[in-house]
Amino acid sequence: MSELPDPLSRRDRQRQTREALIFAARSVFAEDGYHAASLDRIAREAGFSKGAVYSNFDGKSALFLAVMDRNLELAEADLADPFEQMSNPASTGRDLAEREGYPPGATQGFALATLEFIASAARDETIAPQLHQRLAAVLTYYNAIAEKARAEDETLAVSDVGTLLAALDQGAGLIQLAGGIMPDPMVFNTGMRRLLDPARTVSERESNP
Repeated sequence: MSELPDPLSRRDRQRQTREALIFAARSVFAEDGYHAASLDRIAREAGFSKGAVYSNFDGKSALFLAVMDRNLELAEADLADPFEQMSNPASTGRDLAEREGYPPGATQGFALATLEFIASAARDETIAPQLHQRLAAVLTYYNAIAEKARAEDETLAVSDVGTLLAALDQGAGLIQLAGGIMPDPMVFNTGMRRLLDPARTVSERESNP
């Protein structure tokens, strides 16, 4: 006689509910935008009542921050030394979305929702510090790249180089979002490399014309 599986603990059920709500929220935010998205619809998409949202999150802003945290976890694994791997801000978010099972267009939609959220959160004394924590986490990822790949004779601090990398990468993504023309991935990658180690970049290009 086979044994029945152990029932899920309350903590496991809550974790699964929270994960389902985060997954549904990303899709709804991407489709409707931050302000227009409703917690009722997010709950329905996840298969729960609205009460499940409030049992796990303080409100819409807290749920959006949780989605941002999930995205940051995924992005951290994909940030790489541009001397070892081609960088392309236009495809990174899309690749992450596809890997998580989100529909086409979800990355751009969520990025637009994020702009809405930032504009709102930056004016909110309660939410702004939490947003700043996420932005600091993003800079930490770029600082890790700078620590690994910057030139040995670089006089700028690691944090300064990391900030410049973030400005180039995130700024390029913003241009892409606005419908502008992105540089060729090879050109973008060269820009990232030149920020990190100009001499090495020139040397490698001369060796591999």
